[in-house]
Amino acid sequence: MSAITETLQDSRKIVIKVGSNVMSTPDGHIDREAVGSIVEQINVMVNDGKQIIVVSSGAGAFGAGAINKLVRRKDVHYYQALCAIGQVEMMMAYKEFFGRNGTHVAQLLLTRDDFANEDRTLHIRNTLFTLIDEGIVPIINENDTVSVDEIKSIGDNDTLGAFTAQLWNADCYIILSDIDGVFDKNPKDHDDAELIEEVYDIDGLLQEIDISGKSSFGTGGIHTKIEAARHLGVYGIPTLLLNGETKDVILKARSGEVSGTGFFFND
Repeated sequence: MSAITETLQDSRKIVIKVGSNVMSTPDGHIDREAVGSIVEQINVMVNDGKQIIVVSSGAGAFGAGAINKLVRRKDVHYYQALCAIGQVEMMMAYKEFFGRNGTHVAQLLLTRDDFANEDRTLHIRNTLFTLIDEGIVPIINENDTVSVDEIKSIGDNDTLGAFTAQLWNADCYIILSDIDGVFDKNPKDHDDAELIEEVYDIDGLLQEIDISGKSSFGTGGIHTKIEAARHLGVYGIPTLLLNGETKDVILKARSGEVSGTGFFFND
């Protein structure tokens, strides 16, 4: 049994971060098949006794698609407006698909500053526990309309998801991206690129691979995902990077049918 499969089977409290490219079509509309697949997997896990928190990107992309405007990457204020529009589109999609199974969702818009304030973190933690106790799935996103620093530098929701996993003391953190995991070289440029399935030494990994590049709608690349894993490693929480465009990828990884990259830390 792989370390990824074992982690998914043993974990009860799971934070799942969904990337923009997983959620959206190339023109910025909601990929309904993808969202439906993610929700179905979460429902299966909840029925198996798991507790799930979702950290979701996509608001900027959905805002652009909703009003048929391209994202102006250099115009932060315009991007903030797109996020405000797209946040509604995103939550409507989650509400629809979770509602088919009778599950309610809740929205939490957070910033990095919220996690730096002791009173705010206590309130966030209490709200999360209350929602989960009530059988409600929390959907967390950055509050992009007020968080200029987050848009410019934090790295999309990868870091926010890591902060959430730390605060909630999750058993594992899953990042659903549009790649199969971390490779020894860029698989888009090299046919012989090999997937690295288990990482125990992040510093050693960074000396061996090329981590440049990022997606068109997302603000982060592979570097932000690795740094999120590094952050959680301090707390002994494993991070799993899986390809969210693969149908039922979480369930298949749990059964050992597919793999990805897992960041693990020796006790």
